[in-house]
Amino acid sequence: MSGVTWSPSEREVERRRVRRRDRTRGAVIATSVTLLVVVVLVWLVTSSPGWPRVRETFLSWPDAKASFPEIAKGFWTNVKLFLIAEPLILVIGILVAVTRSTVSPWLTPVRAAAVLYTDLLRGVPTLLVVVLLALGVPALRLTGVTTSLFWLTLVALVLSYGAYVAEVVRAGIESVHPSQIASAQALALSRHQTMRHVVLPQALRRVAPPLLNDFVSLQKDTALVSAVGVFEALFAAQDYGNYNFNYTPLLVAAAFFVALTIPLARFTDWLGRRAVRRERGR
Repeated sequence: MSGVTWSPSEREVERRRVRRRDRTRGAVIATSVTLLVVVVLVWLVTSSPGWPRVRETFLSWPDAKASFPEIAKGFWTNVKLFLIAEPLILVIGILVAVTRSTVSPWLTPVRAAAVLYTDLLRGVPTLLVVVLLALGVPALRLTGVTTSLFWLTLVALVLSYGAYVAEVVRAGIESVHPSQIASAQALALSRHQTMRHVVLPQALRRVAPPLLNDFVSLQKDTALVSAVGVFEALFAAQDYGNYNFNYTPLLVAAAFFVALTIPLARFTDWLGRRAVRRERGR
């Protein structure tokens, strides 16, 4: 019997053939419809009366080449803001989420402060937080406090996004089944040990996709620091446009952001699909 090889039945072979045919037909239809829509949109845009003016103002290749070096230099500021802010946001988010999940009456003032922080920072637009910190802190003339716009806007982004991440992490903590906590207590683990070794690992694994989505948004929102004069990609593009009356650099700056956010978005999608497969045992 060991030499017998398995082969699918005729019915299974037919099922596979039908599935392949359906997939091929679906792919052909989807590609055809997509191409048709793209062609129609391109025709509508290029045949509009204002297209020559739009092409000259927003799609000028010489202006794109001329502005590219400064935009690339400014985009490095966006990347630095993102790389520094991301771990700080994660730490603040976890601390605030854990604080809001405590039940000790002694920590009531701390929990109230955490609730106030998340409610306030989620209610105020991120751009307004950036402007308030960048302009307000230097006006106070505090001794030993930096007046660097880079670091002040970094703090603003961390505070704003920390509130959103805290709520995501808290949702992950609350999704952990109470039986997990009961099992940890049965093993004589303290509340601190239970949170650190049982609850948080499961919670962070469950909320990894939404956390990555927040970080994708963070990468785009680093452009908000241009509102207070920080030299980054958007500021460089606007500066070139103001002097040359051509706004092609805005599309160049957009291309930089897209080149970074799309891989992060696809990685987030892949991570979400992997989590679903694991939950379903596939």
